[in-house]
Amino acid sequence: MRGLSGKTAVVTGASRGIGLGIARRLVDEGVRVVVTARKPEPLAAAVEELGGAAYAVGVAGHADDADHQEQAVATAVDTFGSLDLLVNNTGINPVYGPLMEIDLDAARKIVEVNSIAALAWTQVAHRAWLGEHGGAVVNVASVAGVRPSPGIELYGASKAMLIRLTEALALELGPGIRVNGVAPAVVKTRFATALYEGREEEVAATYPLRRLGTPEDVAASVAFLLSDEAGWTTGQTLVLDGGVLLHGH
Repeated sequence: MRGLSGKTAVVTGASRGIGLGIARRLVDEGVRVVVTARKPEPLAAAVEELGGAAYAVGVAGHADDADHQEQAVATAVDTFGSLDLLVNNTGINPVYGPLMEIDLDAARKIVEVNSIAALAWTQVAHRAWLGEHGGAVVNVASVAGVRPSPGIELYGASKAMLIRLTEALALELGPGIRVNGVAPAVVKTRFATALYEGREEEVAATYPLRRLGTPEDVAASVAFLLSDEAGWTTGQTLVLDGGVLLHGH
């Protein structure tokens, strides 16, 4: 895609699943990536899968930790000479059930990691490089942020906040920085296993395209939004759902 080759990206939550898929697509497009995750071992394996130190560097830490954010962004600039692209992919959903029973400490953590951390990463990247040189940001939200999602409503609320932040940041950071998002439905990853395991055909049958998403599906749209091909697109969240929202529920 036009305008990606030679750039540097930070992709958070990228040791597996959607984040790793995004990092892999960006490397294929000629981007050098700094990938983050909590655990060093799977992160090191991801770096090897991405082609090693010439293409990727891993920085382990918690997505909502300010020191970790600063370290990852500094690593991008120091190692590859720039930080042109940011993908806020990290997301957690440690609880399932009605809102009336949710542990409020867990609720605060979900909002902190899924929403506020994305804003923090953007602030750090803006100070370090984007503010002066421009670039693009993509936030990975969810269809749970677009419609009611019983059982994971706090997760959905945090992703709705992320979608709203995407719009606000696009207004504030233009014209030099474009900010967009993607909102996937069920994607076949370990994170989403509980939503389809043992009944994938049944779940997929509810989608007009009759299949669940893959990390590659999401990665292709993220790469587009980061590229110059989307040069007149900002503040948008692209729903990637195999058509499931067409049912209206």
